[in-house]
Amino acid sequence: MTAAAISIALCRSRPCIPPVPSCFRFAIQWVPRTHKATKQPASTMDTTNSRVVGASGEREPPQPISSDGALPVVASGETVITEGRASIVYPDANQVFYNPVQEFNRDLTCAVITEFAREQLIAKGIQIEVPGEETTNRVVVDLSEENTDAGETADALQAEAIEPSDSEDPRPSCTEATTVENKREMRTTKVEEKCEGGLRILEGLSASGLRSIRFAKEIPGIERIVANDFSQQAVELIKRNIEANQVQHLVFPSYADARMLMHQTCRRKERYDVIDLDPYGSPAQFIDAAVQAVSEGGLLCVTCTDMAVMAGNSGETCYSKYGSVSIKARFCHEMALRIILHSLDLRANCYQRYIEPLLSISADFYIRVFVRVHTSQARVKNSASKQALVYHCVGCGTFHLQRMGKATSQGKNMKYSAATGPPIGPSCEYCGQRHQMGGPVWAEAIHNTEFVQKVLSAVSTNPQRFKTSSRIQGMLSMVTEELPDVPLYYTLDNLSGIIHCSTPPLLQMRSAFLHAGFRVSLSHACKNALKTDAPPGVVWDIMRCWEKKNPVKKEKLSVTSPSYHILSCEPVLQACFDIRDDANPKSRKQHLKRFQENPEANWGPKARAKVGGGIAIPTEEKRKLLQNKRKGRNEEPKEMKNYPCKKFKQGNCTLGEKCLYSHDNPDKNQAEKEEPQ
Repeated sequence: MTAAAISIALCRSRPCIPPVPSCFRFAIQWVPRTHKATKQPASTMDTTNSRVVGASGEREPPQPISSDGALPVVASGETVITEGRASIVYPDANQVFYNPVQEFNRDLTCAVITEFAREQLIAKGIQIEVPGEETTNRVVVDLSEENTDAGETADALQAEAIEPSDSEDPRPSCTEATTVENKREMRTTKVEEKCEGGLRILEGLSASGLRSIRFAKEIPGIERIVANDFSQQAVELIKRNIEANQVQHLVFPSYADARMLMHQTCRRKERYDVIDLDPYGSPAQFIDAAVQAVSEGGLLCVTCTDMAVMAGNSGETCYSKYGSVSIKARFCHEMALRIILHSLDLRANCYQRYIEPLLSISADFYIRVFVRVHTSQARVKNSASKQALVYHCVGCGTFHLQRMGKATSQGKNMKYSAATGPPIGPSCEYCGQRHQMGGPVWAEAIHNTEFVQKVLSAVSTNPQRFKTSSRIQGMLSMVTEELPDVPLYYTLDNLSGIIHCSTPPLLQMRSAFLHAGFRVSLSHACKNALKTDAPPGVVWDIMRCWEKKNPVKKEKLSVTSPSYHILSCEPVLQACFDIRDDANPKSRKQHLKRFQENPEANWGPKARAKVGGGIAIPTEEKRKLLQNKRKGRNEEPKEMKNYPCKKFKQGNCTLGEKCLYSHDNPDKNQAEKEEPQ
């Protein structure tokens, strides 16, 4: 038998990997205080070497998590959290940060890194096996330059290997010997196995180490994972969780500043294949080091939770962190994605590197981007033409993009020049209002549709792998349906609100753009979004036609309002609102989970971890304490007499009895209190 027949026989005889059992799904167990009932001293934690210390003072090894899903026994005041195939010990005190809302983030990251590992390792002759995926009959890939005919099936290859022809020379030729040698280099790796030549992963801010442990137990083809944190309590907890999950051969804890750790690995041979940054707040301070420490073609995963800054509440702060001015607009969530992509590309350009976005999503209260980083001095010159300024009308919400540079192809060469503009006048041509200018932002595609399709296919065929698989399928399905070359979007409620008419149905609005000959899609970042390549004039013509079917009282409109200016013009394009068959996207027809409702109250960001621990005030109680705090002062001015007046103490208060603060001499009152009775 030849090497091809042997490989096929091995693939067929390989047992299927069972699906992930239900006991690995997300669960939280509160540990009861059993030590008081038996009157035995509770176990303590020796933070010097992360060992459990018993009552006798002798160090005992931590109890590992068994393969059947049994949870370890922990001390009182601790919680066992099970997510995916990992179970970690988490202290009840707020010493180490953990947010269960981010489970979708972690599940999606595992799915993306798995497909990235599949692409990267197949070129090295390494094939990965994912838990839950059905083992199919695979033909070993020929790594030599002279490949066999792609049309031959596995059965034909096996028959040819078993029954060779009489005229065939039994001695292999030089080419055949090379082919057999290359075929033998193809090896298979599974989860929780150390793969030589596999991925090297860095989690810069690991906290409890849950994400790194999940990488080790759920992603095959990993050589080394560094779980780093700059908190001593977090590092001790990481050590404990690593030993409990029995992944010491893959995950290595690190206590260091993430920036210094990445700067120390900027050499080509020491770079990481995957870097994951999920900080509390902004990742701006880590971006410069991250784009240097990731390997050539490596994967950079970045999370931003400072959405208030990136959505336009503080444009000057956004510029200081990301080099871009954010503006308040309906498309703020997609603009936030493009701002972080612009910042990543800008930092990478300083080192002759550029980014390739694979997937960019906006979910819950954060945004998450997955980009590959490449090195090319020539292609870095294209970066100027990939950035754009955004002109946004404050009246009608119309937006225009102005590219920062211009790249023209001249045969095999590229000519670069400054862009021409601006694309608009001093005021909006539709409503007469002024424009806001934001950016620069990333103006190219924010997804790689081919890569997203691979991730979606893997999750769809193995839905039991993640608890949030249904949401991942819905989110990625919408991503594949988005128009890749159309930045930003309109919203139906805003378009109808500008002209004060009823909101048109989604299918009728999409059909109107399709009848007019333009493309249209939804957006994963907003439920009522419409992305279209139609110019703003066509958008308002369609809205004028809709207003004629659903008229408004124009006599009540103000002459200076945007609605009056827009409706005073007759539409040039006559829109047709007949519903088309292709107006309803597939993700909507299949009723996929596209926009998940919050499963519980206060579903959002959690309090920052404290160095010394301590229980954080619940969100509801904190909200009640801060509610109407200013109204209380105005409604009950007599209570303000308990506070001394600063101006009276300086001799500048002229209000006298009308002053809300006390005019008593604080020194005199203090002296009276200190007098002996």
